[in-house]
Amino acid sequence: MTRVIVVGGGVIGLTTAVTLAERGLRVRVWSRDPAGATTSAVAGALWWPYRIEPAERVGGWALETLAVYEELAAAPERTGVRLAAGVHGGERLAALGPWAAGLTGAAEVPEGLRVVLPLLDMPVHLAWLERRLAAAGGAVERRAVAGFGEAGASAAVVVNCTGLGARELVPDAGVRPVRGQLVVVENPGVEEWFTEADASSAATTYFFPQPGRLVLGGTAEADDERPEGDAGTAREIVARCARVRPEIAGARVLGHRVGLRPTREAGVRIEAEPLPGGGLLVHNYGHGGAGVTVAWGCARAAAALVG
Repeated sequence: MTRVIVVGGGVIGLTTAVTLAERGLRVRVWSRDPAGATTSAVAGALWWPYRIEPAERVGGWALETLAVYEELAAAPERTGVRLAAGVHGGERLAALGPWAAGLTGAAEVPEGLRVVLPLLDMPVHLAWLERRLAAAGGAVERRAVAGFGEAGASAAVVVNCTGLGARELVPDAGVRPVRGQLVVVENPGVEEWFTEADASSAATTYFFPQPGRLVLGGTAEADDERPEGDAGTAREIVARCARVRPEIAGARVLGHRVGLRPTREAGVRIEAEPLPGGGLLVHNYGHGGAGVTVAWGCARAAAALVG
């Protein structure tokens, strides 16, 4: 059996590891942090190609992933994936690109585009991915790496799913953080999600009903690496969401979250190169704000390079 080490334990790394392990490879994930401490765990996690390039490839990856999530939604308590209705404010089908033809039941309404999409409870989904990996014979190890050669000394193939960490490990100066801040509140009875984003602004508006909570957002602050929440920003997030659903204004705050989206100027990188001293290095990083949206499509593309 070919030994593979996947470096990175977020949704991209775990999904890629599952894909490889279920193809009969011997897979280990090396992750500095537990899954619950990765950027993936903070994600609002609505399926939608947001802040990700290249456009000509993203649509295919996203639709592949959509098909998987639609199957996983049959057991939401176990997989963390469910189908939920909501509105993308200001969106129109004609502006979305060819991939939008793969959306079923999407309808234009005065507020924007109403559609049923996968919405993931990320802590549950990440734990499910780890269990599925274990069932396929793989394992997750808590281990930080200083370079891919270190992993290459233990495996014939190394897969780079390090997200923002690729900036230093590759190194790739085109990888940049885009900070996202969220507010978690008690759900005052909101059953449908809502999003509205202006690409020219660092402020976005969205709310996602998750089990036991309502997740409010958000921000898209380029090159901002502050890990802590900002109180003023949190108040602005609640106020923007309350303009759409006034009952949110009085919801009790449960917590604050911050995640750094791993964007890349040239878009997602999925390609292979030789490791010094032998072995193969496969890159799968740069997914920006849509790692959840393209996880399975990108995992399959990376797995095809492993062979």
